[in-house]
Amino acid sequence: MTFHAFSFSRFWAVVAKEFIQMRRDRMTFGMMIGIPLLQLTLFGFAINSDPKHLPTAIITADHSTFSRTIVSAMRHSQYFEFIGEAASEADADTMLDEGDVQFVVNIPEDFSRKLLRGERPNLLVQADATDPAATGPAVAALKQLVSTSLERDLKGPVAQLRDAAGPVNLILHNRYNEEGITQYNIVPGLMGVVLTMTMVIITALAITRERERGTMENLLATPTRPTEVMIGKIIPYIVVGYLQTLLILVAARLLFHVPMLGSIPLLLLLMLVFIAANLAVGITFSTIARNQLQAMQMSFFFFLPSILLSGFMFPFRGMPVWAQHVGSILPLTHFLRLVRGILLKGNGLHETLPHVWPICIFVLIVMTIGIKRYRQTLD
Repeated sequence: MTFHAFSFSRFWAVVAKEFIQMRRDRMTFGMMIGIPLLQLTLFGFAINSDPKHLPTAIITADHSTFSRTIVSAMRHSQYFEFIGEAASEADADTMLDEGDVQFVVNIPEDFSRKLLRGERPNLLVQADATDPAATGPAVAALKQLVSTSLERDLKGPVAQLRDAAGPVNLILHNRYNEEGITQYNIVPGLMGVVLTMTMVIITALAITRERERGTMENLLATPTRPTEVMIGKIIPYIVVGYLQTLLILVAARLLFHVPMLGSIPLLLLLMLVFIAANLAVGITFSTIARNQLQAMQMSFFFFLPSILLSGFMFPFRGMPVWAQHVGSILPLTHFLRLVRGILLKGNGLHETLPHVWPICIFVLIVMTIGIKRYRQTLD
């Protein structure tokens, strides 16, 4: 057995060769630097598990000092941001259904009169509990501040109202998910996460693989137009996407007992737009990537902010404003609101349209870029 001494010169040659290869593959090197920076930025600045300034509407028929004190205490807690007054309970229900507000505070007409009589008037607070993590800290703070906010006003003859039970009877109604079951929020969201991951990655890899194997030349020899090629390639993946969706819906119902209050056919119809958005991203990445490794890296670079900034893992309203703007560009953000609204709230087409048109705009922009890039690839 021949023993060869370790050669520092040979070792350094291999190291130098790897650095040269890394310099030539600029996209891979950029991903190696960009992905850690992206993770650092998102987890360090954007992610917040204690959301504040949650949009809140109020219905009040009592404009006494006591009601103003409670509203002021809620506002100063920084958990609640009053965006306006609902004209009626039906108007408040619409705001909750469409996701415009997280809370609705209802102060009845005889609030101050019952309070002065020591009858502990009701204070109704309705919360959009589709995401329990978004409302949990605010609800905990609300229970405390309601019992303590009126201490300054309860003086003199009404000081005896400061009993152990508190002067006000807080009635908290968690809408759409009364028991705060996390699976009701996570499982429907998984539908969007799985579709984003598979549609983008599989499509990007499939087309890039053809270019690497040389089968793209067969397409170049045919009179097929770029649009025809792109649509022909995405149809099979649309079918796969629907099979994944049906599997998740069956599991959600049978295993996790997720309520499905809305129309499943409507959900499947609107899902086509979301699938098209992810396939458009995958096709666009395939026209940029030179090999399957780059396609995978670019797909992950898109998937990471999608899952972190969409509201799937962390409350969307807990993020800073700039992160919410970035998240609003991503199709997954709007699809999560769409699917949770249909399944948990029973929303119809009218309530879901505000979440559909941003995805449609995303599809048009990305598809246009993909077609132009594909034509350049053909040339």
